[in-house]
Amino acid sequence: MKKIFIPVLALLILASCNSEKKEEIVKEPAIAVKVSGVSENNNSPFVTASGKIEAKNSANLSTRMMGYVTKVHVQVGQKVNAGQLLVSINNTDLQAKRAQVDASILQATAGFNSAKKDYDRFVNLFKQQSASQKELDDMTARYEMAKAGLEGAKQMRNEVVAQFNYSNITAPFAGVVTNTFIKEGDMANPGMPLVSVEGASKLQVMAMVSENDIAAITKGMPVSVLVKSSNEKLSGKVSEVSISATNTGGQYLVKVDLDKTDATVLSGMFVNIQFPIANKANTSKSEVLLVPVSALVKQGQLTGIYTIGTGNVALLRWLRTGKSFGEQVEVLSGLSADEQYIVSADGKLYNGVPVSVQ
Repeated sequence: MKKIFIPVLALLILASCNSEKKEEIVKEPAIAVKVSGVSENNNSPFVTASGKIEAKNSANLSTRMMGYVTKVHVQVGQKVNAGQLLVSINNTDLQAKRAQVDASILQATAGFNSAKKDYDRFVNLFKQQSASQKELDDMTARYEMAKAGLEGAKQMRNEVVAQFNYSNITAPFAGVVTNTFIKEGDMANPGMPLVSVEGASKLQVMAMVSENDIAAITKGMPVSVLVKSSNEKLSGKVSEVSISATNTGGQYLVKVDLDKTDATVLSGMFVNIQFPIANKANTSKSEVLLVPVSALVKQGQLTGIYTIGTGNVALLRWLRTGKSFGEQVEVLSGLSADEQYIVSADGKLYNGVPVSVQ
């Protein structure tokens, strides 16, 4: 009985082990995917550059005098009109100087009136031969000196009035207060910025363009502007093209005037600008490898794309990307022109998952 039981038990154990191995060998079902090749773009219809929205009218207001700030009349974000008072600086010394100038003007006016009367009298006496030429010359010199003294006093008063303008800082144009650099009681120094004002009604884009593309960009060219934060598309025209890159590290400054903006478009936002280039083939002969943005995988600061690996498995490849061309992005490294990548999949992709190319 023992001889029969032992072989039967061994057979049962062996059978169970074989069934477990068969279960382990079972493979995952392949995920259906669609693939595409890398686009080689030798004649891109436009050039893309990154830029920043700025106010066309902007100013950091300062003063030419030293004094304590007595009142800040505005706050950040407040709308102001042209000529509106923004900051007041203590001007007690100017008031005293203006009083002195006014007194000197009164004194010079009295001296001028007296000299003019004497001059007119001696002119009549000289005509009647009742005064000598020397007496007339002396009276003429006295009259001219009194006239010059009065004019000097008036010009001194104009100088004081001009200094008063620097003690009352006003808005040079209608706009919005974007920053205040001082508060009441602070000491204002000549040249120190006090308030920053931007004209919010007119916005422009400042962009830097490489030397390979700047020759094809002309003033008046219509462009498309994509706001990165909201994906809003705007239109504009090139208003200025710099002809020198001496102080910009080899990049050329291009300014674009925006046609229409709304309340969601603010100064300081980053944008992508697309310049339509009709003869791009004559300006650049280099290959541009493009892939659709929808095929990219984002993980933190890394950008990748799934390719087909050996054995028909998904393989995540990290890329270094460049400029954006509409719905496509340039691949600088990580993918060659003869490789295929996965455009879409019926399931979740990860490294090593079996795939079936449709």
